[in-house]
Amino acid sequence: MEKLSEKESKRTLFVYNPRAGKGTVGKNLHEIVDAFVKAGCTVTVYPTQARGDACRLVENRDVGLYDLIVCSGGDGTLREVVNGLIKSGVSTPVGYIPAGSTNDFARSLGLSEEIPEAMEIITSGIPFLCDAGNFNGENFVYIAAFGLFTDVSYATNQQWKNIFGHAAYVLEGVKSLSSIQSYEMQIEWDEGVMKGNYIYGMITNSLSVGGFKNITGKDVSFNDGKFEVILIRRPATFAELNDIVISLMKQSFDAVCMQSFKTSYMKVKCREDVNWTLDGEFGGAYTEVEIKNIQEAFPIMVGK
Repeated sequence: MEKLSEKESKRTLFVYNPRAGKGTVGKNLHEIVDAFVKAGCTVTVYPTQARGDACRLVENRDVGLYDLIVCSGGDGTLREVVNGLIKSGVSTPVGYIPAGSTNDFARSLGLSEEIPEAMEIITSGIPFLCDAGNFNGENFVYIAAFGLFTDVSYATNQQWKNIFGHAAYVLEGVKSLSSIQSYEMQIEWDEGVMKGNYIYGMITNSLSVGGFKNITGKDVSFNDGKFEVILIRRPATFAELNDIVISLMKQSFDAVCMQSFKTSYMKVKCREDVNWTLDGEFGGAYTEVEIKNIQEAFPIMVGK
């Protein structure tokens, strides 16, 4: 794949969420467009109007006519653009100016939140083919999660970052083990089938989750066709509960009730509806979900 700087024509679609980051992108729109023009780009600018707008735009517009699609907003905005791109069936490189509250995926790829540095990566970097996930037919970029605490990222103030610190705080105040919401699940994955009573689970392709780095392990690869999975079983004793709290406070997942593994596929069944989040936003409630890794699903501009 050619570097962007080597292309003669640099037709660029810039999609941004005007509400992300307290409107910082809109305030710096002139600076961003000017950087595009100086890099030899012809820019079409589109501010999103509602949730799902970026996905519809990219999926339905002839994105194959563009040399680059750049988005700015939170991880949810990036998910919409990538979702639309995969559905369109084209492989136009994606540039990302992170402007959300946590920017987990950007942190993982070493993308800068500073506009000049982000623009330098977009206009002079190289495209990297990155894995994505498919969740019951919808695509996501780096995480699908269920259970306790998963509503923190989409139901609280945008400045809230400490997801696992909040989780530890909530569990520490538990007076009765029976008060902890859990789900009896059957989970199919690459190496078999297992059953358990779980309070939390996440399927990820990221080094950073909830603003914390390296909690999914140190051997994460973004294009190996595998997810990193972490599940937390319901504690049977207060000793196990305390073990979970300590692990969360240390931002690690090494408690007895926690298990981790890699897989390219998961099917999760439960008798009751379970709320899921996709890339930090509400993804729906289901009794059964099927999650597949799409290896090297989309190209994203990264530093050289």
